[in-house]
Amino acid sequence: MDVIAAVGGAYYQDFAAVAARHGLTPVQAKVLGAAVRAPLPMRALAEALVCDASNVTGIVDRLEARGLVRREAGPQDRRVKIVTATDEGREAILAVREDMKSVHDALDRLDASERDTLHEILQKLLPELSQASAQGH
Repeated sequence: MDVIAAVGGAYYQDFAAVAARHGLTPVQAKVLGAAVRAPLPMRALAEALVCDASNVTGIVDRLEARGLVRREAGPQDRRVKIVTATDEGREAILAVREDMKSVHDALDRLDASERDTLHEILQKLLPELSQASAQGH
């Protein structure tokens, strides 16, 4: 587990440094990445970030002011606000991911088969770890 923690920490440091070079905080970049994967309600973003909904409002306000995301009313409940990445937001998070040189250099040390195996292993771990995190374990 120490190795997983070390790899996760190194990934986060690279992500944070690159996000900063693109004018984003790590949390803003994380929200933007989540919104690119799929439009999400503000409450889901708060849960993913393990923070108050009021904190997410400020983060989304700043991203929206830069034209990287937009808020839309939920289709079933107009009080629910759905955060969606704009084309500019997609380009911004893609640029961050492409510029993560340390991560790319590390992954380049693996051949295609090793990358596939690593992906499969991490995919097996993720549901259990995500569930434990959501339950506060």
